[in-house]
Amino acid sequence: MSGGKLGLARPLLAWYDRARRDLPWRRAPSPYKTLVSEFMLQQTVVATVVPYFERFVARFPDAAALAAATEDEVTAAWSGLGYYARARNLHRAARAVVERHGGALPRTEAELRELPGVGPYTAAAVASIAFGARTFALDGNGARVTARLWGVRDSIDRPATREALRARGLGEVPAARAGDFNQAVMELGATICTPRAPRCDVCPLARRCRAHATGAAARLPVRTPKEPVRQTLRSATRK
Repeated sequence: MSGGKLGLARPLLAWYDRARRDLPWRRAPSPYKTLVSEFMLQQTVVATVVPYFERFVARFPDAAALAAATEDEVTAAWSGLGYYARARNLHRAARAVVERHGGALPRTEAELRELPGVGPYTAAAVASIAFGARTFALDGNGARVTARLWGVRDSIDRPATREALRARGLGEVPAARAGDFNQAVMELGATICTPRAPRCDVCPLARRCRAHATGAAARLPVRTPKEPVRQTLRSATRK
């Protein structure tokens, strides 16, 4: 993988300040709101999440309120959003926050990783966005953006590739506005550097992007081909 720092922070943050979407978790932000939004955004697009997020935080405005609720109340508030394990894990995480941390979210990635349902990406995202930690949150958007920026042709499904991409991204995170930098990468991947037909003509990082320079943006990132699923035909008995 070719290396080198690309100097992304200044143009990316300038673009983010102009173009970022007005999302409810970005208004009067709090660590709790960041945690809820990150759980909801797992495998679900922003447009779907927005009304659920607004209703959920109105019903459970902080970790203590969520921890005090029953599982049935939490899953009812989540109803329709799908992937209900996320709701149960978020509920368990809120209880852990109350029991272990007095109701305040822990500030470090390591402590956040100890909460139920919080993996490496969510821990990095919350630590960065909520507490300004200089870390890089590598999700699907981040992997696609960094793979294109550095012209990476190794499969992003490989752990070694993802770790290398995370290291590249981390090298670009500024000491100030680390959370905005991570949100800007996510925003760029969601709105400009999209999986299909990336809008390179309006991308603030186009001049720094190796995939764009070589005309390979639409072909990256590379993924490992999935093996075909073998289907077993079973005879059915009609009644």
